[in-house]
Amino acid sequence: MKRVFVAGHKGMVGSAIVRQLEQQSDIEIITCDRSQLNLLNQAEVKAFFENEKIDQVYLAAAKVGGIVANNSYPAEFIYENLMIECNIIHSSHMADVNDLLFLGSSCIYPKMAEQPMAESALLAGTLEPTNEPYAVAKIAGIKLCESYNRQYGRNYRSVMPTNLYGENDNFHPDHSHVIPALMRRFHEAKLSNTPEVVVWGTGKPMREFLHVDDMAAASIFVANVSDEIYQRCTEPMLSHINVGTGVDCTISEMAHTMADVVGYQGTIIFDTTKPDGAPRKLLDVEVLKKLGWHYQIELKEGLQRTYDWYLQHQNDFRT
Repeated sequence: MKRVFVAGHKGMVGSAIVRQLEQQSDIEIITCDRSQLNLLNQAEVKAFFENEKIDQVYLAAAKVGGIVANNSYPAEFIYENLMIECNIIHSSHMADVNDLLFLGSSCIYPKMAEQPMAESALLAGTLEPTNEPYAVAKIAGIKLCESYNRQYGRNYRSVMPTNLYGENDNFHPDHSHVIPALMRRFHEAKLSNTPEVVVWGTGKPMREFLHVDDMAAASIFVANVSDEIYQRCTEPMLSHINVGTGVDCTISEMAHTMADVVGYQGTIIFDTTKPDGAPRKLLDVEVLKKLGWHYQIELKEGLQRTYDWYLQHQNDFRT
C-alpha cells in the first residue's frame, strides 16, 4: 500500500483529493487534524515524517481568505503559508519522500498579466497589492519545489488553480468568494420571495471557474504523470502547471446561470457603483492539455452539484 499524506484534508480542495484517492484500492491515506499535528511547528512536522514513512504528499494546507482578510492580516498570511510550505517540503526531503504536489494559486501572476495568463508570466510584473504577501508565499512554494528538484533530484511538482468552487466551500455571507456568496444570496431570496437580488459591479468582468472535483482529478493526474511527459512539458525553473478550464464567462452570465440552478425567478440588479475588479482573469491551460488532462464538469452541472450539497448542509452556515 502506498502511504499518501494529504495536508489540509478538511479544506475544499484537500477533502476533494481525499474523496478521489479513496477510490483507489492500493493507497493508504494519511491525514492529521490540527490537534494532532501543528504544521507551523518544524519539530512536530519533522517527527511526523520520520515516524509515518510517507510515500507521497499532497500539500493542500494553507491559510486562505478574501481581500479583507488579506489586507487586515498580511503578516499572518505570509508567515503561516511560508512556514507550512517550508516545514512540509523540507521534512519530506529529509524523510526521503520523493513525490510531492504543492497547490498554489493563480494570484501568483502579475496584476497586469497578459490574458490568458501563461506559466511564463510568473515574476514578470508587479503583484496585486491586496494579496501580495499570500502570493509571495505561494511563489516561494513553487521555488522550494524546484530548488529541491534541482539540487536533490526530487519529484516535487506544483499546480496553480483558477477560481474554485464546490462542496465544502465557504458560504459565509461576508467572507466568501463570488459563487458561494451569490448561491446563498439567491437561495435566501427565493425562500423569502425577495423581488430582486443585487450583484456588485456591472456584471461585465470575465472569470474562469473550475469545480473542485476537477481540481482534485487534475492534481492527482499531475502528481502521477510520468517523469518523461512532465519534463517534456516543463522546465526546471518553470515547472508549475496552471489548472483551469481555459473557458471564461461574464459575472452576469454566471449569475443568471446560478439563478436558474437555484430556482430564483426574481430580477438580478447590477450595482454599477460597486467596483468590478480586473476586467478578465483567465489561465492559459495549454501545458495541462499537453500533459493529457482536460476538465469534465461544465459550469451549470458544477453549480447544480454545489447547490445540492449546500441544501444538505445549509444549517451549518447559519450566522
